Amino acid sequence: MKKITILFVLAILISTLSTNAQFLKDAKKMLGQKSAGFSEKDAADAIKEALVKGTGEGVKFVSKLDGYFGNPEIKIPFPPDAKTVETNLRSAGMGKQVDQVILSINRAAEDAAKDAEQIFVAAIKGMTVKDAVNIVKGSNDAATQYLKRTTSPQLREKFLPVIKVSLDKVNATKYWTDIIKAYNKIPFVQKMNPNLPDYVTAKAIDGLFVMIAKEELKIRKDPVARTTELLKKVFGN
Repeated sequence: MKKITILFVLAILISTLSTNAQFLKDAKKMLGQKSAGFSEKDAADAIKEALVKGTGEGVKFVSKLDGYFGNPEIKIPFPPDAKTVETNLRSAGMGKQVDQVILSINRAAEDAAKDAEQIFVAAIKGMTVKDAVNIVKGSNDAATQYLKRTTSPQLREKFLPVIKVSLDKVNATKYWTDIIKAYNKIPFVQKMNPNLPDYVTAKAIDGLFVMIAKEELKIRKDPVARTTELLKKVFGN
């Protein structure tokens, strides 16, 4: 095994599981497998496979029923710039209508998230070996940050029209229009009408990356995502 291969494998192990006792066993095992021989490209391809799996799991989680609404960490609240609207409407006995808006915008996000996986897969497949090595050596969310940099514009472009359709499909647009009209009829309040599709799109993408970061952390803590021959070749059995 070439020296650079050994150093690369060691870097993968040390950067991902340095506090894990099992890690040392894996390191010794992999460094001792001189006949197994794999290149940096093999290792980079294995990382890509693991990331494709991780992003797929993240997308699957948020796109299911209550993927957003049932998760307090990424649940999309009433728009912050309309917080006064929410407070006044709840005070006016319209809490049920406010809750319906919140439920419907989260349903729209869950509906739109289904289209994210193909965007992530394209970005991951476009990684260079250098990108992959930097991710391995980087922080616990290095892959997530890479995906943010390389996919956010595409995600917004893809999400926004879907969010608009989804908002209509789950009646969020109607609920939002009705509730804003009701609020604007209250005497002496400042009239407002925040852009709901833009807001939901931004929050949906933020929530998606929160879950991708969690999946990345799993990969880093347990690189034994050895479900393919390449992963077994790189990370061992």
